[in-house]
Amino acid sequence: MARVENQVPTTGSGAKILPGHPSVFDQQPAVDVAILLDTSNSMDGLINQAKSQLWTIVQQFARAEKHGNAPVLRVALFEYGNTNLPVTEGFLRQVVPLTDDLDVLSEALFALTTNGGDEYCGQVIDECITRLDWSSAPGSYQAVFIAGNEPFTQGPVDYHFAIGRAAERGIIINTIHCGDEATGIEGKWKDGAQLAHGEFFNINQDRVVVHIPCPQDAEIIRLNKEMNKTYLWFGKSDKRAYCLDNQAAQDSNALGLSPSVAVGRSVTKSSNAYKNTNRDLVDGLEYDSEILENVPEDELPDVMQEMTPEERVTYLDGMVSERTKLKKLINNESLEREIFLKEERIRRAEENGETTLGDAVVGAIQKQLVEAGFEVSGAHELN
Repeated sequence: MARVENQVPTTGSGAKILPGHPSVFDQQPAVDVAILLDTSNSMDGLINQAKSQLWTIVQQFARAEKHGNAPVLRVALFEYGNTNLPVTEGFLRQVVPLTDDLDVLSEALFALTTNGGDEYCGQVIDECITRLDWSSAPGSYQAVFIAGNEPFTQGPVDYHFAIGRAAERGIIINTIHCGDEATGIEGKWKDGAQLAHGEFFNINQDRVVVHIPCPQDAEIIRLNKEMNKTYLWFGKSDKRAYCLDNQAAQDSNALGLSPSVAVGRSVTKSSNAYKNTNRDLVDGLEYDSEILENVPEDELPDVMQEMTPEERVTYLDGMVSERTKLKKLINNESLEREIFLKEERIRRAEENGETTLGDAVVGAIQKQLVEAGFEVSGAHELN
């Protein structure tokens, strides 16, 4: 599938905007998160955990507000420690810059492969701080989550220097050591987190994420398919085709892991964390009441190009109403599902004390968002 870049203006917080309508975004708090994954040999389990738990992690931001406003969420992805990457660049790669397009993030995550290499934590953190257009908005939440299993001290860039740069900019560094706690502390993973006011975790990267089937799963997945029909992708024809195809592809990727992952993605899509403001007319209308006048006719969805202006307004309003209804139905099913999950976990008594990538990231996000002045409703359980 060919990747299509969206070249659009940004606000000071980095959020994409429609022409002439920056004020709404300026009122929204910014949340920038960078995920740095070790893709050397033995890290396949880590990548699988990231794929399985991406949508549950993202849901944490959908539950956050500051001064009554939902945050503008952008996520970046780096890989490091992979010998398929150039040694001259420190065996690291910016896979996805800070983006609000979560389907692009999912696509990139599913394309990652592992191969043995040297893992330079200091260098990948330094590159992350340098390359990304971190928000300059006051009161924003900016955090890095770096996961790996080799000593934090490897590589040409001293981690003290890299983390010092992050701390100066108010960027929190959370470290996730794949292995036992003593090795992580000895390898300076804990020290790295403490230097930038972050959290230190140890996880078993090979632990298989347990997915509990729920009676609500099939209905939520069905409702998600119906909700996809309400997306009105706009832009050049190749961009519209890419957005349409990639949304379906990431639904398929999630379902291929398990129905539970597909449900997690569906619930995320029904939340404020999944926005396609500069790609979809329905989301765009929320920020630009004149979007139909601002989008050239030949960049409208094919079905709308032959309509009269009045018919376009009616059609768009109908899709807004339909999506609102479907989101409500998905959220209602999700609430019932969470009740079932809690009861089922007690019955199965599955807790074994081992932490996964998702457990670590979710726990840190919930704590740090509150510390950054956000209000976070109902903590979400992983599945």
